[in-house]
Amino acid sequence: MTADALRRLAANLVDVVSEDGAYRRVLSDDTGSNLIEVRQLGERALRLRAMGSQPERWTATVGSMLGVEVSLADWNHRVKRFPWLARLTERLRGMHPPRYPSLWEAMAHAIVFQQISIHAASSIMRRTVQTLCARYEAHGDAIHPFFTPSQVLYASNETLRAVGLSANKVDHLRSAAAAVEDGVVSEELLAGLSSEEAAAKLVAIPGIGPWSAAVVLLRGMGRLDVFPLKDSGVARSLRELSGDPELDPAALLEALGPVRGFLYFHLLLGRMRNLVPGAGDSGSA
Repeated sequence: MTADALRRLAANLVDVVSEDGAYRRVLSDDTGSNLIEVRQLGERALRLRAMGSQPERWTATVGSMLGVEVSLADWNHRVKRFPWLARLTERLRGMHPPRYPSLWEAMAHAIVFQQISIHAASSIMRRTVQTLCARYEAHGDAIHPFFTPSQVLYASNETLRAVGLSANKVDHLRSAAAAVEDGVVSEELLAGLSSEEAAAKLVAIPGIGPWSAAVVLLRGMGRLDVFPLKDSGVARSLRELSGDPELDPAALLEALGPVRGFLYFHLLLGRMRNLVPGAGDSGSA
Protein backbone atom coordinates (compact mmCIF):
# COMPACT_ATOMS: atom_id res chain seq x y z
CA MET A 1 0.00 0.00 0.00
CA THR A 2 2.87 2.37 0.69
CA ALA A 3 4.24 1.70 -2.81
CA ASP A 4 0.78 2.36 -4.28
CA ALA A 5 0.60 5.70 -2.47
CA LEU A 6 4.07 6.53 -3.77
CA ARG A 7 3.38 5.63 -7.41
CA ARG A 8 -0.26 6.85 -7.52
CA LEU A 9 -1.26 5.30 -10.86
CA ALA A 10 -0.26 2.27 -12.90
CA ALA A 11 0.91 4.63 -15.67
CA ASN A 12 3.99 5.28 -13.53
CA LEU A 13 7.03 3.78 -15.31
CA VAL A 14 9.48 4.74 -12.55
CA ASP A 15 7.88 3.07 -9.51
CA VAL A 16 6.70 -0.33 -10.65
CA VAL A 17 4.79 -2.98 -8.74
CA SER A 18 4.80 -6.34 -10.49
CA GLU A 19 1.96 -8.82 -10.59
CA ASP A 20 3.70 -10.90 -7.92
CA GLY A 21 3.80 -7.93 -5.52
CA ALA A 22 7.44 -6.86 -5.87
CA TYR A 23 8.18 -3.12 -5.89
CA ARG A 24 10.98 -2.26 -8.33
CA ARG A 25 12.73 0.96 -9.17
CA VAL A 26 15.99 2.17 -10.75
CA LEU A 27 17.84 4.60 -8.49
CA SER A 28 20.71 6.70 -9.84
CA ASP A 29 23.42 8.99 -8.49
CA ASP A 30 26.94 10.04 -9.45
CA THR A 31 28.19 6.51 -8.73
CA GLY A 32 25.78 4.89 -11.18
CA SER A 33 22.39 3.24 -11.42
CA ASN A 34 21.05 0.31 -9.44
CA LEU A 35 17.88 -1.71 -9.80
CA ILE A 36 16.26 -2.17 -6.41
CA GLU A 37 13.53 -4.63 -5.48
CA VAL A 38 11.47 -4.73 -2.29
CA ARG A 39 9.22 -7.59 -1.23
CA GLN A 40 6.99 -7.93 1.80
CA LEU A 41 7.96 -11.06 3.75
CA GLY A 42 5.45 -10.62 6.56
CA GLU A 43 3.56 -8.02 8.52
CA ARG A 44 6.77 -6.52 9.91
CA ALA A 45 9.42 -7.63 7.44
CA LEU A 46 10.61 -6.35 4.06
CA ARG A 47 13.39 -7.77 1.91
CA LEU A 48 15.47 -5.31 -0.09
CA ARG A 49 17.65 -6.41 -2.99
CA ALA A 50 19.82 -3.96 -4.90
CA MET A 51 21.66 -5.01 -8.04
CA GLY A 52 24.80 -3.33 -9.29
CA SER A 53 27.89 -1.81 -7.68
CA GLN A 54 27.86 -0.45 -4.11
CA PRO A 55 24.18 -1.36 -3.57
CA GLU A 56 24.32 -0.76 0.18
CA ARG A 57 24.26 3.00 -0.40
CA TRP A 58 20.54 2.79 -1.20
CA THR A 59 19.39 1.14 2.02
CA ALA A 60 18.57 4.39 3.86
CA THR A 61 17.00 5.94 0.75
CA VAL A 62 14.63 3.03 0.19
CA GLY A 63 13.78 2.99 3.89
CA SER A 64 12.75 6.66 3.77
CA MET A 65 10.85 6.16 0.50
CA LEU A 66 8.71 3.50 2.17
CA GLY A 67 8.50 5.26 5.55
CA VAL A 68 9.73 2.22 7.45
CA GLU A 69 11.13 4.25 10.35
CA VAL A 70 8.07 6.49 10.77
CA SER A 71 6.07 5.76 13.91
CA LEU A 72 2.31 5.71 13.37
CA ALA A 73 1.46 5.85 17.10
CA ASP A 74 0.55 9.54 17.19
CA TRP A 75 -1.55 9.26 14.04
CA ASN A 76 -3.41 6.20 15.34
CA HIS A 77 -4.14 8.03 18.59
CA ARG A 78 -5.37 11.25 16.97
CA VAL A 79 -7.70 9.64 14.42
CA LYS A 80 -9.78 8.04 17.19
CA ARG A 81 -11.66 11.36 17.48
CA PHE A 82 -12.94 10.92 13.91
CA PRO A 83 -14.77 7.61 13.36
CA TRP A 84 -14.69 7.89 9.55
CA LEU A 85 -10.93 8.49 9.57
CA ALA A 86 -10.33 5.73 12.12
CA ARG A 87 -12.21 3.33 9.82
CA LEU A 88 -10.24 4.51 6.80
CA THR A 89 -6.99 4.09 8.73
CA GLU A 90 -7.93 0.53 9.63
CA ARG A 91 -8.75 -0.30 6.02
CA LEU A 92 -5.37 1.09 4.96
CA ARG A 93 -3.53 -0.49 7.88
CA GLY A 94 0.10 -1.06 7.02
CA MET A 95 0.52 2.05 4.87
CA HIS A 96 3.39 4.31 5.93
CA PRO A 97 3.96 7.83 4.58
CA PRO A 98 6.03 7.50 1.39
CA ARG A 99 8.40 10.08 -0.01
CA TYR A 100 10.30 10.60 -3.22
CA PRO A 101 14.00 9.71 -3.13
CA SER A 102 15.07 13.27 -3.95
CA LEU A 103 13.99 16.85 -3.61
CA TRP A 104 14.28 17.27 -7.38
CA GLU A 105 11.82 14.46 -8.08
CA ALA A 106 9.32 16.00 -5.67
CA MET A 107 9.67 19.40 -7.32
CA ALA A 108 9.27 18.00 -10.81
CA HIS A 109 6.13 16.09 -9.84
CA ALA A 110 4.64 19.13 -8.11
CA ILE A 111 5.13 21.23 -11.25
CA VAL A 112 3.81 18.65 -13.72
CA PHE A 113 0.76 17.87 -11.55
CA GLN A 114 -0.21 21.52 -11.03
CA GLN A 115 -3.73 22.52 -12.07
CA ILE A 116 -4.55 19.45 -14.18
CA SER A 117 -6.11 16.10 -13.37
CA ILE A 118 -4.02 13.33 -11.86
CA HIS A 119 -4.63 11.17 -14.95
CA ALA A 120 -3.58 13.87 -17.41
CA ALA A 121 -0.50 14.69 -15.35
CA SER A 122 0.44 11.02 -15.06
CA SER A 123 0.24 10.63 -18.84
CA ILE A 124 2.49 13.65 -19.36
CA MET A 125 4.97 12.41 -16.76
CA ARG A 126 4.99 8.98 -18.40
CA ARG A 127 5.80 10.45 -21.81
CA THR A 128 8.50 12.70 -20.32
CA VAL A 129 10.17 9.74 -18.63
CA GLN A 130 9.96 7.65 -21.82
CA THR A 131 11.48 10.46 -23.88
CA LEU A 132 14.32 11.47 -21.57
CA CYS A 133 15.29 8.22 -19.83
CA ALA A 134 16.70 4.84 -20.81
CA ARG A 135 14.53 1.76 -20.45
CA TYR A 136 15.45 -1.19 -18.23
CA GLU A 137 13.87 -4.63 -18.36
CA ALA A 138 13.39 -6.50 -15.09
CA HIS A 139 11.37 -9.69 -14.81
CA GLY A 140 9.16 -8.66 -17.71
CA ASP A 141 8.59 -5.11 -16.42
CA ALA A 142 9.76 -1.98 -18.22
CA ILE A 143 11.36 0.37 -15.70
CA HIS A 144 12.80 3.83 -16.29
CA PRO A 145 14.92 5.92 -13.93
CA PHE A 146 13.56 9.37 -13.16
CA PHE A 147 14.97 12.13 -15.32
CA THR A 148 17.70 14.34 -13.87
CA PRO A 149 17.82 18.15 -13.67
CA SER A 150 20.52 18.21 -16.36
CA GLN A 151 18.34 16.16 -18.72
CA VAL A 152 15.63 18.81 -18.42
CA LEU A 153 18.09 21.65 -18.88
CA TYR A 154 19.66 20.10 -21.99
CA ALA A 155 16.43 18.93 -23.63
CA SER A 156 15.08 21.22 -26.32
CA ASN A 157 11.85 23.13 -25.88
CA GLU A 158 10.42 21.15 -28.79
CA THR A 159 11.19 17.86 -27.05
CA LEU A 160 9.58 18.94 -23.79
CA ARG A 161 6.54 20.48 -25.47
CA ALA A 162 6.03 17.32 -27.53
CA VAL A 163 5.33 15.24 -24.40
CA GLY A 164 2.44 17.53 -23.47
CA LEU A 165 4.10 20.07 -21.18
CA SER A 166 2.82 23.61 -21.54
CA ALA A 167 5.27 26.42 -22.24
CA ASN A 168 4.88 27.61 -18.63
CA LYS A 169 5.59 24.17 -17.21
CA VAL A 170 8.67 23.81 -19.39
CA ASP A 171 9.95 27.12 -18.02
CA HIS A 172 9.10 26.13 -14.46
CA LEU A 173 10.78 22.72 -14.75
CA ARG A 174 13.89 24.43 -16.06
CA SER A 175 13.83 26.93 -13.17
CA ALA A 176 13.54 24.12 -10.63
CA ALA A 177 16.26 22.10 -12.35
CA ALA A 178 18.60 25.11 -12.35
CA ALA A 179 17.88 25.77 -8.66
CA VAL A 180 18.87 22.20 -7.81
CA GLU A 181 21.92 22.15 -10.08
CA ASP A 182 23.16 25.51 -8.74
CA GLY A 183 22.59 24.56 -5.10
CA VAL A 184 19.96 27.24 -4.52
CA VAL A 185 17.90 24.51 -2.83
CA SER A 186 18.96 21.12 -1.54
CA GLU A 187 17.83 18.49 0.94
CA GLU A 188 20.62 19.53 3.27
CA LEU A 189 19.69 23.21 3.15
CA LEU A 190 15.98 22.64 3.74
CA ALA A 191 16.59 20.08 6.47
CA GLY A 192 17.98 22.83 8.70
CA LEU A 193 14.91 25.04 8.28
CA SER A 194 11.46 24.96 9.81
CA SER A 195 8.67 23.91 7.44
CA GLU A 196 7.55 27.55 7.16
CA GLU A 197 11.08 28.71 6.35
CA ALA A 198 11.60 25.86 3.88
CA ALA A 199 8.33 26.71 2.12
CA ALA A 200 9.45 30.33 1.78
CA LYS A 201 12.70 29.14 0.22
CA LEU A 202 10.83 26.99 -2.27
CA VAL A 203 8.27 29.60 -3.35
CA ALA A 204 11.13 31.87 -4.39
CA ILE A 205 11.64 29.47 -7.32
CA PRO A 206 9.48 30.35 -10.35
CA GLY A 207 6.67 27.82 -10.70
CA ILE A 208 6.64 26.77 -7.04
CA GLY A 209 3.68 28.35 -5.26
CA PRO A 210 2.36 27.64 -1.75
CA TRP A 211 0.51 24.46 -2.83
CA SER A 212 3.54 23.10 -4.68
CA ALA A 213 5.85 23.95 -1.78
CA ALA A 214 3.60 22.02 0.61
CA VAL A 215 3.56 19.01 -1.72
CA VAL A 216 7.35 19.13 -2.09
CA LEU A 217 7.90 19.28 1.67
CA LEU A 218 5.44 16.47 2.32
CA ARG A 219 6.26 14.10 -0.53
CA GLY A 220 9.92 15.00 -0.96
CA MET A 221 11.08 15.80 2.58
CA GLY A 222 8.70 13.73 4.69
CA ARG A 223 7.40 16.81 6.56
CA LEU A 224 4.20 15.40 8.06
CA ASP A 225 3.39 18.74 9.70
CA VAL A 226 2.59 20.11 6.22
CA PHE A 227 -0.68 19.60 4.36
CA PRO A 228 -1.56 21.01 0.88
CA LEU A 229 -5.03 22.22 1.86
CA LYS A 230 -5.88 24.42 -1.15
CA ASP A 231 -6.43 21.47 -3.44
CA SER A 232 -9.76 20.74 -5.12
CA GLY A 233 -9.01 17.03 -5.14
CA VAL A 234 -8.35 17.06 -1.40
CA ALA A 235 -11.62 18.88 -0.71
CA ARG A 236 -13.56 16.41 -2.84
CA SER A 237 -11.86 13.43 -1.19
CA LEU A 238 -12.65 14.77 2.28
CA ARG A 239 -16.34 15.07 1.43
CA GLU A 240 -16.56 11.65 -0.20
CA LEU A 241 -14.47 9.62 2.25
CA SER A 242 -15.93 11.21 5.38
CA GLY A 243 -19.49 11.18 4.10
CA ASP A 244 -19.88 14.59 5.75
CA PRO A 245 -20.45 17.56 3.39
CA GLU A 246 -20.16 19.92 6.39
CA LEU A 247 -16.75 18.66 7.52
CA ASP A 248 -14.48 21.48 8.70
CA PRO A 249 -11.04 20.76 7.14
CA ALA A 250 -9.28 23.37 9.28
CA ALA A 251 -10.57 21.82 12.51
CA LEU A 252 -9.56 18.36 11.32
CA LEU A 253 -6.04 19.46 10.46
CA GLU A 254 -5.72 21.26 13.80
CA ALA A 255 -6.69 18.07 15.62
CA LEU A 256 -4.21 15.97 13.61
CA GLY A 257 -1.44 18.40 14.54
CA PRO A 258 2.12 17.42 13.59
CA VAL A 259 1.01 14.35 11.62
CA ARG A 260 -1.62 16.09 9.49
CA GLY A 261 0.32 15.40 6.32
CA PHE A 262 -0.40 11.67 6.62
CA LEU A 263 -4.04 12.52 5.90
CA TYR A 264 -2.99 13.39 2.34
CA PHE A 265 -1.96 9.80 1.64
CA HIS A 266 -5.08 8.35 3.25
CA LEU A 267 -7.22 10.55 1.02
CA LEU A 268 -5.16 9.63 -2.05
CA LEU A 269 -5.30 5.88 -1.48
CA GLY A 270 -8.85 6.01 -0.17
CA ARG A 271 -10.01 7.63 -3.42
CA MET A 272 -7.94 5.24 -5.53
CA ARG A 273 -9.55 2.26 -3.78
CA ASN A 274 -13.04 3.79 -3.59
CA LEU A 275 -13.19 3.47 0.20
CA VAL A 276 -16.21 5.75 0.55
CA PRO A 277 -18.67 4.93 3.32
CA GLY A 278 -20.53 1.74 2.46
CA ALA A 279 -18.25 0.79 -0.43
CA GLY A 280 -15.96 -2.20 -0.57
CA ASP A 281 -12.23 -2.04 -1.08
CA SER A 282 -11.87 -2.06 -4.85
CA GLY A 283 -8.08 -1.99 -4.85
CA SER A 284 -5.48 -4.72 -4.64
CA ALA A 285 -3.81 -5.71 -1.40
